[in-house]
Amino acid sequence: MQKYSVNQHLIETLLTWVKSGEIAIPEIQRPFVWDSSKVRDLMDSLYQGFPIGYVIAWRNPNVRLKDGSMSEGKKILIDGQQRVTALTAAILGEYVIDKTYKRVKIKIAFNPILQKFEVQNPAILKDVSWLPNISQAINGEVSILKLVRQYLSQNPDVDEDVVEKSFTNLINIPKKQIGIIELAHDLDIETVTEIFIRINSKGVVLSQADFAMSKIASNTEYNGNQLRKAIDYFCHLAISPEFYKHIEDNDDEFAKTEFFQKMKWLKSETEDLYDPTYTDMIRVAFTSQFNRGKLSDLVSLLSGRNFETRTFEDAIAEQSFAKFKIGIMNFMNETNFKRFLMIIKSAGFISPKLIRSQNALNFAYILYLKLKELNVNSVEIESYVRRWFVYSVLTGRYSGSAESFFDFDIKQINNRPFDEYLKEKEEGELSEAFWNASLPQSLDTSVASSPYFNVFLASQVKANDKGFLSKDVLVGDLISLRGDIHHLFPKDYLRKNGLERGKYNQIANYVYMQSEINIKVGNKPPKNYFELINSKIEGDNKLVSGISKQSQLLDNLKCNCVPDSIMNMEIDDYHEFLVLRRKLMAQKIKNYYFTL
Repeated sequence: MQKYSVNQHLIETLLTWVKSGEIAIPEIQRPFVWDSSKVRDLMDSLYQGFPIGYVIAWRNPNVRLKDGSMSEGKKILIDGQQRVTALTAAILGEYVIDKTYKRVKIKIAFNPILQKFEVQNPAILKDVSWLPNISQAINGEVSILKLVRQYLSQNPDVDEDVVEKSFTNLINIPKKQIGIIELAHDLDIETVTEIFIRINSKGVVLSQADFAMSKIASNTEYNGNQLRKAIDYFCHLAISPEFYKHIEDNDDEFAKTEFFQKMKWLKSETEDLYDPTYTDMIRVAFTSQFNRGKLSDLVSLLSGRNFETRTFEDAIAEQSFAKFKIGIMNFMNETNFKRFLMIIKSAGFISPKLIRSQNALNFAYILYLKLKELNVNSVEIESYVRRWFVYSVLTGRYSGSAESFFDFDIKQINNRPFDEYLKEKEEGELSEAFWNASLPQSLDTSVASSPYFNVFLASQVKANDKGFLSKDVLVGDLISLRGDIHHLFPKDYLRKNGLERGKYNQIANYVYMQSEINIKVGNKPPKNYFELINSKIEGDNKLVSGISKQSQLLDNLKCNCVPDSIMNMEIDDYHEFLVLRRKLMAQKIKNYYFTL
């Protein structure tokens, strides 16, 4: 069965469809990422008669309305937004939203003698040999006759025939053709994605979130465009609070909505632990509200799909938009967002550099919102979310087929007491074999961003541990203030003894230590620098570290999971040291998160 049709259409036909709403450009008010020179080059290609590629449209399914009649779906543009937006900017003279979210016009100038296009600039505006803005000519604001006369009056020495021919070619640009690949309305998203990848020479993968954003933005019946803006603006504000003033000044319509009221708190928010993308926000809102994990289901539901009858119904689309809106509002809620982050921080994850799995963070927020909806006690919610987050990071639960696990987990959570499910996962996957063998083995790596090392550091933050050989400075302070990770067996010392990078850069050899202490330790073997430290303690001299008692030193070693036998170790003991420390690190993680 043919899954798509390929047709050539006039550019003016395409632009008429855009203006009438027959073809929806869902991202038209999202940032236009092309720079002006690419718009210029596109116009030049059309002028020269060069092909400008295909755009891909997917017709929305036909939907049964409440009165029983059928509504024929609009075409959604899923590839070619930038080209079509460039055409509306250059030919129709419409505004675009640039990378800084400013509403701007892109004006392309044309020189009929040189037959050359250029982005309008102050020099061109002063140069009478240039037509400063092609949209005025192409739109018919000025007739071809008047255009030629005006130009010749300002440039009397040029060839009239050349000017007339050039301007005629210019205003005929909308008569040039563009290829449109229209995908069948009854295709599922997975098939559309596959077709897109095969047609698109770059093989750019469209995410399910991109489809969802397109679906939301192209909806006019249920305020989809405002909902899309809410998602976009929230994510932008989370990174750049100063953007608040821009929305207030430039989008008066949105500034009056309830969405804007819900996100006002972000204008003075500087926390960067969780700066969600629109994919994160859509995923959390959808999964927490619909008890489903696959975003393709969201697109189907927003289209009005009845999964039982396999038809599309307007009532289902209306309900789905209303439900999804609740999920977005819950996500943006200041209390929800801040309490969730407080829970993550209370687990010791105080810095974004300790969190490498955005999906683990996303599901932890889903879990928080879901347990709150199920009226679980707030104290229990904190404990459950902390433990599930650490469990999912340690097991890499959402690092592979994240959607499948999201879908499975949310259904379990919705259908049975969460404490039962959590206990089942911990007993099954965090057994004694995990703590004694699997986790120590996972700690055998040189990657400083390892999730296992990050969980260990978070456990140190949670325990209020001091930095290595520090009397007062906490590991949490060193992480927050961008302190440095140093080597317990100094890197220089190991390198001089013939060890390669992968051996001396072991995370079991890493520790947060004040730089000034590290300098005093130098490149001595542990045996030597501990002799120095012990001699200073005995002489009541605090020049190496602030530690003044042997008991303080032993406590410091213990909280950093450093075996006290290190005080007598040299190069031959390095391997044994790594094995011992990995076991201690694993036990610390277990004790601080999973011992009831």
